[in-house]
Amino acid sequence: MTTYSASRLQGISVFVHAVDAGSFTAAAQRLGVTKSAVGKSVATLEQRLGVRLLERTTRRLSLTEEGADFYQSCVRVLAELDEAEARAASRRREVAGTLRISLPVSFGRRWVMSPLLNLAKQHPQLHLDVRFSDRVVDLLEEGIDMVVRLGEPGNSAFLASRCLGHQRIVTCASPAYLADRGLPACTSDVAAHDCLTFASAGGVLPWTLPEGSAGATNLMIDGRHTISDGEALRSAALDGLGIAQLPTWLVADELRSGALVAVLAAQGVRGPPIQAMWPLTRNLAPKIRVTVDELLDCFLPLAPWDSNLPGGGNP
Repeated sequence: MTTYSASRLQGISVFVHAVDAGSFTAAAQRLGVTKSAVGKSVATLEQRLGVRLLERTTRRLSLTEEGADFYQSCVRVLAELDEAEARAASRRREVAGTLRISLPVSFGRRWVMSPLLNLAKQHPQLHLDVRFSDRVVDLLEEGIDMVVRLGEPGNSAFLASRCLGHQRIVTCASPAYLADRGLPACTSDVAAHDCLTFASAGGVLPWTLPEGSAGATNLMIDGRHTISDGEALRSAALDGLGIAQLPTWLVADELRSGALVAVLAAQGVRGPPIQAMWPLTRNLAPKIRVTVDELLDCFLPLAPWDSNLPGGGNP
């Protein structure tokens, strides 16, 4: 039996979209990706086949003779896949099989595992395969059904996503540190304090600080200490080493107990989104659908970690 990689089918789908749309630009808009991503996908397909499928002009695409023949075959293949998926879905609506899901290490342990375990109790035929990693995993290459990511989803023609809410970022410090160094009254006061910055992907991330009545600004901070792990950064703040910016999902208990005190804006500022992502298909597998629905129910409209925090409000 011939083995077909996911990328081969994806290249065919992008090619058909490009032909139907009439241009790489229009296809990119339909797929939610960049024009260059569409062009690269079609070029890769042509290279693999060893033939030119499309003639490019500044205004429109046109099929070559080989491209027209290949296009008709692709349309039939995709139609047959649609029909096969529809038949399979109509026969198997129960939540079953193995859900291979990748989670951010700290956030996954604290907030995603409980909903997943609840699903496993509700659906005896569902089997969990949970991996923890803070790197950006390649779902298609690694055979992952679904990921939860902290941050923007980025552009991908082959992934679907659903926003589970937004992180809420607080600037905070221990009461002991503030008693010794004083409370910063405005953004400009931060420069006089010991700041604890967070490093990711080889660089120090800027702080998001309140500006005006409801705005925010990103500033690069000259940190006294730089730490590349959120839990370690929280520990440093608890130990009185300085002021840190941390998501409320990581420090909610400390804010409620008073072990950490929010400064500058007690309610914090709106941070990056929390995303559920999975490979784009025409029929969503029940195991993914119920998992996304469970997480939406748990995290929206107000995330559990943001309930009853000092300062109140929602950024």
